[in-house]
Amino acid sequence: MTEKSPIRTVALVLGLIALVVGLSAISNNLWGGRSETIGGQLKVDLDMTVAQFGQANNLPNPVLKELFGLQSRADLEKRLREFGLSLEELTARLEKKQALAAEQASKNWVKIPVKFGLWFIFLGLVYWRLKKGRVSPWLRKWLLFSSLAVFGIIMGSDPSPMGTVKDAIHLYGAKGAVFLPRMIALAVFLTIVFLANKYICAWGCQAGTLQDLIFRLNRTDRARAILGRQYKPAFVLTNSVRVAFLALFSLAAFAWGLDLIEPIDPFKIYKPLALTWLGGGFIALLLGASLFIYRPWCHFFCPFGLVGWLVEKVSRVRISVNYETCIACQKCAAACPSTVMGAILRRDRKTIPDCFACYTCRDACPTGSISFSTAGRSLPPPGHFDKKARAREAGPADQPAAQERP
Repeated sequence: MTEKSPIRTVALVLGLIALVVGLSAISNNLWGGRSETIGGQLKVDLDMTVAQFGQANNLPNPVLKELFGLQSRADLEKRLREFGLSLEELTARLEKKQALAAEQASKNWVKIPVKFGLWFIFLGLVYWRLKKGRVSPWLRKWLLFSSLAVFGIIMGSDPSPMGTVKDAIHLYGAKGAVFLPRMIALAVFLTIVFLANKYICAWGCQAGTLQDLIFRLNRTDRARAILGRQYKPAFVLTNSVRVAFLALFSLAAFAWGLDLIEPIDPFKIYKPLALTWLGGGFIALLLGASLFIYRPWCHFFCPFGLVGWLVEKVSRVRISVNYETCIACQKCAAACPSTVMGAILRRDRKTIPDCFACYTCRDACPTGSISFSTAGRSLPPPGHFDKKARAREAGPADQPAAQERP
């Protein structure tokens, strides 16, 4: 079995998945699992006292005080009908309060700030290392593994970039509630996108880095597939599916209060005991597809991927090309795991696909013409690629004769 054999690749991927599932189960047990549901069926009767209602629905007194505007403990003995609310109005208010209380109770408020602190440290270290020079395929794999180990295996499935968008839409659609801590987390993630492209997706997202690592385990150092063939689906296809999926997800949330992603959530690989047969089967197919397609969940389904792509349009730091030194070899586009570098390089498309700031393009460039900086993207000179192609085809023997012509 050679170092780059298909059998070895399959063994590495299966071993990685088994390691992730096994260690995640242990980690979840150590942290202690918490329910992330937003409550069950409310028990409402206008003849109930406020205290009885709170006990029936597991609502603490502070929530009851805010909901009914209670002035004293004696108000807990008032009947619900005394507050002049219809059953429908009361139910809507209470479902919203119950959902927020359940969200609050489901979060580990020790782990979450620690995880964000580790994100800032890790992303800063990766950025520093990437700015120093080229990253070998070996080092890249270890950086991806370190990320999924810290932010997935050790720190768990929640929070995640995708969860901030998915859960915000579902909670508001189903209960009309906005959970402020989640919106703050979303703002932080989108700020990172604004500052440095999809840097959080590339190096910090626990589901994204797992897909990325699997894709690169099936790749030689020369960006050739070891097992089968690796594909680059057209952006018009991937983004159309992603837009349609988000529209369907939003419709289900607002019309029926359903969360279509929850049963197949790929982040649950880091919470394996919560997986159903449907979820486990979907994740298995997704990770299998990751061998041949770069980050299939991110490109086809992820709500944060779509929102982040929109913010990416005004990102301050992003991939740019210096056409004065570019020799039009297009090795960067060939090495890029998606179609984005080809679009950035040639600028022959109005819409630029998602760029995950993985730096593969820069590492493949023989002249150092690609940078990840605040420099604006310029257009290639007219005929840049055609001229370079003709020069390469002509060869050195033909060039002097060409120069002697008037």
